[in-house]
Amino acid sequence: MGIYLNPNNAGFKETLAGKIYVDKTLMISELNKFIGTPDKYICVSRPRRFGKTIATKMLCAYYSKGCDSREMFSKLKISKAKNYEQYLNKLNFIKIDVASEYQNANEKENMLVELTDFVRSEFVAQFPQIKFDPKDTIAKCILRVYAATGETFVIILDEYDCLVRNQFGTHLFADYLEFLNGLFKSETLSNAISLAYITGILPVVRDRVQSKLNNFREYTILKAYNLAEFVGFTEKEVKPLCRKYKVDFTKLKKEYDGYSLNGLEIYNPESVVMCMETGDFDNFWGRTSTYAVITDRLKHNYKGAKDDVIKMIAGEEIKVDVGAYLNTMTDFVTKDDVFTYLIHLGYLAYDNVKCTCRIPNIEVRKEWHRAMAAMPDYSKTDEIIKASEELLEQTFLKNADTVAQALNDSHIHVTSNRNFNNENALAAAVYIAYVHALNFYNCFKELTTGKGFADLVYVPINKEVEHPALIFELKHNKSTGNALQQIKNKQYFEALNNYQGNILFVAINYDDDKKHQCEITEWVK
Repeated sequence: MGIYLNPNNAGFKETLAGKIYVDKTLMISELNKFIGTPDKYICVSRPRRFGKTIATKMLCAYYSKGCDSREMFSKLKISKAKNYEQYLNKLNFIKIDVASEYQNANEKENMLVELTDFVRSEFVAQFPQIKFDPKDTIAKCILRVYAATGETFVIILDEYDCLVRNQFGTHLFADYLEFLNGLFKSETLSNAISLAYITGILPVVRDRVQSKLNNFREYTILKAYNLAEFVGFTEKEVKPLCRKYKVDFTKLKKEYDGYSLNGLEIYNPESVVMCMETGDFDNFWGRTSTYAVITDRLKHNYKGAKDDVIKMIAGEEIKVDVGAYLNTMTDFVTKDDVFTYLIHLGYLAYDNVKCTCRIPNIEVRKEWHRAMAAMPDYSKTDEIIKASEELLEQTFLKNADTVAQALNDSHIHVTSNRNFNNENALAAAVYIAYVHALNFYNCFKELTTGKGFADLVYVPINKEVEHPALIFELKHNKSTGNALQQIKNKQYFEALNNYQGNILFVAINYDDDKKHQCEITEWVK
């Protein structure tokens, strides 16, 4: 048993001892299918705090010859899989956390030398019958064991992209590329590797690193194929947790859902667990990073980026080309590169059917709001966002003049950055002006109601909070009276038959000068 070579199962044992554990062990069954095949090189990328390191601990406990994990897995899902016994603690295993190695290195530039020396010493200790040379690389050590015993290896690199993302020093980065090349591109070494699994935030980099890792099959936050259910928590896994810990599932979904992979709704694991443990709907994910990730990229004002950001703040999806981005944190050429990067980091969610991205949930939306506040070019957007809370209160008070004035500002702002027309323009203006309402409401656009479509309907998430439902009818060059009459004539409120609280009808009209009129009336069921 070693630290890097054939480690024990202490890491996964600690994971299982936690208050909340969601069983993802069937991922092992999927990976077992790749062992010893041409597809044995796997890159699984996902945002931070989405369980990357927990997965590597699980794989270590299962494959490593340095431990006996049969009892540990006996009550988990993998124990029922047909291929469960096939590789259980039967393979040599090497696990390296690249980020930790860099942080803990005595001399940063010599990180790989220090690492190699340590791993080589473990080979010497665990295979005393084999003669190793003091200059052997890790790849050479693996070859010597394979040649002498026929035993193969599973290799895992956690945070594999750490040095790629940051490119710490030209010398170290060049050495790292050679390190990757020696492990994963050697035809001689290929037969000695049963499975290579690398994980990080970004997929395989498509510049100088590509030649080192282009044999890896990629599973990403854009498309994860048969590994999709292991990227985050699924709805099937979250609902039982909500029941057990008496957490409002509908509210949790608004806070931490929003990612979608292969038809599955994917929730942020870190935030879900913290919500269950604390009973609080807080911005847990944002505590481990900073909105500067957003501002650092958007401050370069890529063509069209501001227009699209305002669209997304206003609740819309925007088209994005994810194919051109080189998967680095340095090579940004267009707004699509920036948005693709933010998708990989979890600040945007991607729809691979419509090829669009959007802000996924309330938790992440708060990070975007903080980013807007820190950027001078978005000062008006930030002003509207901050005024949104007061606007909602004024709406409850039926202060129609205040609503009209707020929409004057919002409408001009969104149309100055976009080519809105007629009621579509006003709908976006309403949405961004009422962005604070998304903390308490589900918003439906063109909801089928009664005998027609309501332009915007806000339905309270929490039935215990006495917020009225809001039905907006939007008109251009007509009148608020006309809009209110349309609500009543088409019985838009019938769509809220299951809602027991009050309903506010909000009629809005604007003219060609973008001057708004508003009328608010209450309907009590």
